[in-house]
Amino acid sequence: MKFCVIGPTYPYRGGIAHFTTVLVTYLRRSHDVSFYSFSKPYPRLLFPGNPEKDPSTHVLRTDCEYLLRPLNPFTWLRAFKRIREERPQVVVLQWWVPFWTPMSMTISSLVKRFTASKILFLCHHITPPEGGPFDFLFARSVLVTGDYFIVMSDHDYAQLRAVLPQGNIRKTFLPTYDMFDLHTPSHEEAKRRLGISSEEKTVLFFGFVRRYKGLRYLLEAMPHVLNRVPVRLLIVGEFWEEEQPYKEIIDRLGIRQHVSTVNAYVPNEEVGLYFSAANVVVLPYLEATQSGVLQMAYAFGKPVIVTSAGGLAEVVRDGETCLVLPPKDSSALAEAILRYFDKELEVPFARKIAEDKDTFSWINLVHLIEELVTERTGHKK
Repeated sequence: MKFCVIGPTYPYRGGIAHFTTVLVTYLRRSHDVSFYSFSKPYPRLLFPGNPEKDPSTHVLRTDCEYLLRPLNPFTWLRAFKRIREERPQVVVLQWWVPFWTPMSMTISSLVKRFTASKILFLCHHITPPEGGPFDFLFARSVLVTGDYFIVMSDHDYAQLRAVLPQGNIRKTFLPTYDMFDLHTPSHEEAKRRLGISSEEKTVLFFGFVRRYKGLRYLLEAMPHVLNRVPVRLLIVGEFWEEEQPYKEIIDRLGIRQHVSTVNAYVPNEEVGLYFSAANVVVLPYLEATQSGVLQMAYAFGKPVIVTSAGGLAEVVRDGETCLVLPPKDSSALAEAILRYFDKELEVPFARKIAEDKDTFSWINLVHLIEELVTERTGHKK
């Protein structure tokens, strides 16, 4: 089958770029795939972090053509012309924020009107975290042009099914982000390199720091945890909001010596260092559809503590691979962390995570795409 995939890749940073690159790599194992990406950086409104390219030495990339500019309609037409020339059976577009409404609507509408190609939307979010009041309307205006849809949470499935009651929609899980396991040091060596003592347990908060990720609730849980367990909290990731308010919380709580912060985008080859040092990864999110950080943790065999926000609890098995608690509850979060360490859950949870490895494989996603686009009638979840 011939596919055309449109989306970000190197030198762009972040989980969507990684997702697109790995998906294309796996699709190419059994299909003919053209890959079109962006020749100009995202605007700062969409990507408020460091605008520089991915600093990784170990670059995650695959062959692509950098045809598109997000704000230049002439490049959208150029991409459409290439699609019309190549005549793929399926054009794969990704949806995650309303910024892409004009470009996605233009390309999808032209493809539907002037070619025989079908449109598959991979929906990371129907409406994004911290979104605005019109986000659903933007999403609807674009997604109604599609033929097939893959979503990653029950909430997004319900939202899209309400708009497209007869749509060919499938729900799946975000695959495991297993592309970072590069000469990962041992747990002891990782702690030594990060200056963490052997007596301290390590709690990791990883990824872009944004309000909806609930870091302040984790900070507020720390004093209660430290009363019973020696813990080092690692906050690793680029701040997409002001760091100073978090510093003030840390100082107010008197936990400065127990918190290490790395306010920077982590190159691919260094990701394993932080996950290897961790005893548990905590995602105290206030809202979420899915999380690449959770799937990174699973790739490294690390148990997680998550809130029940969005689709996070759909991916884990509470009490077997993870502990799940309500969002916006620092006391419950502290108790969950203490329970995790008091009951020595790291080893049994890690064993169960290893058993689930195949559930989150990229091959499963490729097979789902193949199944979806070859069906002619009906729909199912």
